[in-house]
Amino acid sequence: MNTPQMFADDPSLYINRELSWIRFNRHVLDEALDPSHPLLERVKFLAIFANNLDEFFMIRVSGLQRQLSKGVLKAPPDGMTPARQLEAVHKMLLPDLDAQNECWHKNLLPELATAGIHLHTYADLTGPQRAAMDEFFSNEVFPVLTPLAFDSSHPFPFISNLSLNLAIIVRDTNRKEFFARVKVPTRLFSRLIRIPGPDGTVARDDSCVHFLYLEEVIAAHLDMLFPGMEVVGSFPFRITRDADLEIEVDEASDLLTTVEEIMEQRARGKPVRIEVDCSMHDGICHMLEKKLGVRSSMLYRVGHPVGMADLMQLMSLDRPELKDSPYPPSAPEELAEDRDIFSAIREHDVLLYQPYDSFSPVVNFLRQAANDPDVLAIKITLYRVGSNAPVVNALMEARENGKAVAALIELKARFDEENNIGWARALERQGVHVVYGVVGLKVHAKLCMVVRREKDGIRRYMHLGTGNYNATTARIYTDFGLFTCDKAIGDDVAHLFNFLTGYARIDQYQKLLVAPVTLRKKILEKIEREITRHLEHGDGHIIFKMNALVDPECIAALYRASQAGVKIDLQVRGICCLRPGIPGISQTIRVTAIVGRFLEHARIYYFRNGGDEEVYLGSADLMPRNLDKRVEILFPIENADIRRSIISSILPVQLGDTVKSRSMNPDGTYSRVVSPDDATRLNAQSWLVAHRGSWYDSRT
Repeated sequence: MNTPQMFADDPSLYINRELSWIRFNRHVLDEALDPSHPLLERVKFLAIFANNLDEFFMIRVSGLQRQLSKGVLKAPPDGMTPARQLEAVHKMLLPDLDAQNECWHKNLLPELATAGIHLHTYADLTGPQRAAMDEFFSNEVFPVLTPLAFDSSHPFPFISNLSLNLAIIVRDTNRKEFFARVKVPTRLFSRLIRIPGPDGTVARDDSCVHFLYLEEVIAAHLDMLFPGMEVVGSFPFRITRDADLEIEVDEASDLLTTVEEIMEQRARGKPVRIEVDCSMHDGICHMLEKKLGVRSSMLYRVGHPVGMADLMQLMSLDRPELKDSPYPPSAPEELAEDRDIFSAIREHDVLLYQPYDSFSPVVNFLRQAANDPDVLAIKITLYRVGSNAPVVNALMEARENGKAVAALIELKARFDEENNIGWARALERQGVHVVYGVVGLKVHAKLCMVVRREKDGIRRYMHLGTGNYNATTARIYTDFGLFTCDKAIGDDVAHLFNFLTGYARIDQYQKLLVAPVTLRKKILEKIEREITRHLEHGDGHIIFKMNALVDPECIAALYRASQAGVKIDLQVRGICCLRPGIPGISQTIRVTAIVGRFLEHARIYYFRNGGDEEVYLGSADLMPRNLDKRVEILFPIENADIRRSIISSILPVQLGDTVKSRSMNPDGTYSRVVSPDDATRLNAQSWLVAHRGSWYDSRT
């Protein structure tokens, strides 16, 4: 077997993380092209693809641009310098952008029209429709527009991140041309403006609807903004700015103030991408490149509309036949609102698997704690709670009822900072002890502890999860949550909260694997143990299900296990830097990825362990940031019934998917997993919807 250093010295054994991410996002685009999805769900996937790209440029591409500008030559394990990565990213994205445009114009747009959802250009509007838009523009849009000229007396206007704009060329009576910019007010109006039908009739329902892009409304009325000038042309464009600003604080800093300052700086980050309508003249493109300080490779000509993430608006239409069929999520009867949830947890551990199971028991857990006279305290970590937060409301109710409530709200949760600051202040006003985070670390662990006085003494009740305490995302993200009152786990959670809220330090935990303290070391030890057990028993098996596999040390450990003959199944939804199927290196490793109706977000770590099987769930992916720069937990599943359900039911279904699963090839590309016949077709997510609740109803 090779040594870890030998693996580290061979860049051919690692896939570049940026290119791996682009392949993942292509899977999202493939779902938009899949006719088996209802029509509006396909539009949703197209919007998600575009939104993912926005974040990719704001965070990952911007990071490469910064490295390039600083002259960084150090390469990641795959050996690609920042310059090579940027070149490869650009080259790899171009066919995906073409496919996105073709998907919209040749597939989705005609099908939407057939379904009675019409997206018009201004040119094809009827007289009554134009009259309605004249009135709408004059009364509502015109008063909020500010045309900004650019010439010797007018500096080039600042263009905010992801804002939609019109680049306008106007000509005076002397035939001299001028440039102006108008920001499209998408924060004040919907991007898609609902308009009357061709005869001017306003639809009473959503069975037949008509839309016009807001920028087209403005473009058709530019003569009102530039009276006395001839409008030569107008072209939509948007820019993407660097939003990956590091939050550096020390013990003397005010974290909340620092985060607020960073949020203001983010809006003014350096441009990393310009998207322009494909009709834009070359001269305007060159002018934008020059004034924004970007290279020509950073400008992307895209088909109409610019900024397809806004198409998500169509999901609000009341057209259930064009969406996935709803289903009632299940929940254990003993966790119903009118039952004593603490008695149920004392009886046995309970596992929930959202969105197949309801998130309501989690909220009920906190509401009962808030109103139970025997509950003394509640402690919780909050990462992304959303704008509608029943969990936060329950914490406020608990404080009103005199409970000691402590909440760690991670202010550094990217793109959720503003929302989290708002909730932090609301909780503080209610008297909750709020901690903003930990210096030098991001708290990504999902855990809640309720401390209760009972006849036999103080007992701790815990909810440990793989996902956020967010009732909205719990309907679309797949995540596990475990209710337990195990004493050792309770001790570990108490110690961890003392670290998060105070100055306590502990290097060992009884049952939890905690980053950055023990998690990396324990995972590596368990992989090494699997090698030893396999050499003894010959049945070594590792199954990891996660969002991303990037960490070189963990990848090297998995290569060593494969060389020893251990069977390894990896289900990695997103980035995977490991190369499977290389003879003599990773030939026993299989990598699959599922992209489907729900976002696969749960993390499962399984070790055969010579027959003494272990299962851990938790918040951590195998990435350097998760293992070294975040507070993460993995928790053991010790209840035999729950463990059996995961090993015998959930994992085999996930690994056996032949509908939404892709198998990774040694070169990093993916191939669809195809069933030989209809009888063996298996859509894991559909199966889990149909069999929801079996992981707790199968107890003997």
